[in-house]
Amino acid sequence: MSMASAPASGPDVSHYPGGEELYRLRHSAAHVLATAVTELFPDVKVAGGPPIENGFYYDFAREQPFTPEDLVRIEARMREIIAADQPFEYQEATRALARQHFEAEAEKYKLHFLSQIPEGAKVTYYRNGPFLDLCRGPHLASTGKILAFKLTHVAGAYWLGNERNEMLQRIYGTAFPTQEALDLHLKNVEEALRRDHRRLGRELDLYSVHEEVGAGLIHWHPKGAMVRHLIEQLWKDEHLRRGYQLVYTPHIASEKLYEISGHLENYADLMYAPMDIDGQPYRVKPMNCPGHIMIYRSGKRSYRDLPLRYAELGTVYRYERSGVLHGMERVRGFTQDDSHIFCTREQLADEVAGVLDLMDFLLRTFGYQYTCYLATRPKEKYLGSDEEWSFATEALRQALDRRGLPYQVDEGGGAFYAPKIDVKLRDALGREWQCPTIQVDLNLPKRFNVAYTGTDGQDHEVVMVHRALYGSLERFVGIYIEHCGGEFPVWVAPVQVMVIPANPKALDYAGATAALLEAGGVRVEVDLRDEKMGAKIRDAELEKIPYMLVVGPREAEAGTVAPRRKGAGQLEPMTRQAFLERVQRETRERSG
Repeated sequence: MSMASAPASGPDVSHYPGGEELYRLRHSAAHVLATAVTELFPDVKVAGGPPIENGFYYDFAREQPFTPEDLVRIEARMREIIAADQPFEYQEATRALARQHFEAEAEKYKLHFLSQIPEGAKVTYYRNGPFLDLCRGPHLASTGKILAFKLTHVAGAYWLGNERNEMLQRIYGTAFPTQEALDLHLKNVEEALRRDHRRLGRELDLYSVHEEVGAGLIHWHPKGAMVRHLIEQLWKDEHLRRGYQLVYTPHIASEKLYEISGHLENYADLMYAPMDIDGQPYRVKPMNCPGHIMIYRSGKRSYRDLPLRYAELGTVYRYERSGVLHGMERVRGFTQDDSHIFCTREQLADEVAGVLDLMDFLLRTFGYQYTCYLATRPKEKYLGSDEEWSFATEALRQALDRRGLPYQVDEGGGAFYAPKIDVKLRDALGREWQCPTIQVDLNLPKRFNVAYTGTDGQDHEVVMVHRALYGSLERFVGIYIEHCGGEFPVWVAPVQVMVIPANPKALDYAGATAALLEAGGVRVEVDLRDEKMGAKIRDAELEKIPYMLVVGPREAEAGTVAPRRKGAGQLEPMTRQAFLERVQRETRERSG
């Protein structure tokens, strides 16, 4: 291997969150991690270790699992390597010399990476101290430039992300330019753990996943189902108000449908295996759009019928690898808030503007700020003519401008069949989540010959808009649980009021109060357990119920209640009717 000048530019890391300098920092910290591990555990074999969005990791093969005590030792050794200020040295080698080196070290993972380098391309390395790894960079000048880092945890990871391969151990860490930035990040991580929807889902009895049924399949418990119902009801009401028509489509369909749509050709790895029905292969549906097209094609359509807006809360099933499943946020069965708009070219910009208006209403109702991205034609593989792409992209741009929405251009980020608007919402911790998407489709109308009769009496091709605003109900609810930390506002809380009788003498008044509230549309429960009042109040707090009403003989005599508002403490006594109207108002205005 020979020394060489570091290349003027390595891989394009301009899109890395935080920029190239943060990428260099974390890439360098990853190499320091690998250096420390190989020094402390000489039997270990090294796989890959890239920077990731919030830090870095390295994968290792080792018979014994790494322990928390091992992480402490590794961190200490990393600090010594950083203090030694080892330079990051760029090197090059021939393919034969590189193979000889890694064969001598029995580094089979590095031999695999070597085999992926195109013939004739340079084989490049970076070295710091004794550690040498295949790498294109970029790195900091030396290890001493790493000022603030932390190893966070160890997890299992299949080699190359394939569950048929062996399991490796992945050590995660993060690094920041300053200790203050690192401390803030670690604080946010701690808060994210406190808000984790998987933990809150158990504690608040919202949902569960059962091994006997299958991974990635959500069971909505009564309280979680109520949250979902209220979110669905808002969605349905707004869609009907804005001229959409509700539809329902089957959960299975003949494989022929997905041959026509192209899903079998392009998404077969995400579809479940076919089932035999009457000698014909059927599939559980991965998408709702072909079913909506069938409804459109069930009759002759004229320009007078357009636009047609079909909306469905349609459950679909897609295969996701077990390693990426994550509570409600990455699942195998989910319900999309799917809608498809069939319109003319002249109507397209107006229809997209209407979708953006509805999206803005929904996201702001849930307290989200968001950013729009206009994703344009991919540079290589795409369907359709340049004219069609230009028309569709310009229509999306006009709609964004008309709504006055700022947006960023995601060059080449469109789907292979058309451009789209992707929307990332920001939660209470400042994290971005991709949820709404609006896609113009010029491909499926051709595949299914979707047309309308124009003013000239001739058939014309329909323009189709795919759009989902929640994305999926499972993912949206999971994100929302974390956004509000499980403390749902009054209008969406599964239980809005808990009535707590102060003693047995108040049982009748507590029951009558609950009946009055329930008759007024309030979701209310009465805690009749044989527990001390303090324990009942504590449990209602843990269940994150917005209102508690502790009632005793004094309240019964006066015909009042003394509400306790979560987050605001004790409120002034008021009549039961006044309290009912307060909850009704907060529910109606979605303000509480």
